[in-house]
Amino acid sequence: MAQTQTTTLSQANCRKVFVQRDFSEGGGVRFGTRFPAELEGKIDRPLFDYTINTLNSLYAEAEKGSCSTYCEGCMACLTAYIIYFCAETHYEKCLKKVSRFVHEQNEQVWTKRGLLLTDPTERGLRVVEISLLTEPEPGKGEQLQSA
Repeated sequence: MAQTQTTTLSQANCRKVFVQRDFSEGGGVRFGTRFPAELEGKIDRPLFDYTINTLNSLYAEAEKGSCSTYCEGCMACLTAYIIYFCAETHYEKCLKKVSRFVHEQNEQVWTKRGLLLTDPTERGLRVVEISLLTEPEPGKGEQLQSA
């Protein structure tokens, strides 16, 4: 009976796929929902869509203005922004939700498939980075031959 062996690489040395920001609806944080061809056969499209759409909705919630966010801003001005030493902003709370969601998704879905989702805040909210832990980065390990 043949056994299949999977090698897991460190996140720094593995191949990466990036889901870029989508600026078609303005400058708010929103990521494209196009399914990357590199993930074909590695994760189901509905799981990918759920993850990206949830991230997009969490960032939309963070950027949404409400009475409490306006009061938060007024209190910041009245206290010369000292209030931010004592209390978290609505945006910071939402970023923590995003971090928790990414961590949960990695534990429940992504790492089981040899993939790792990186929190977009770690990449400056520019991209969603997906590491393919079972594939080496192209060009790594290959040495240049000089003629």
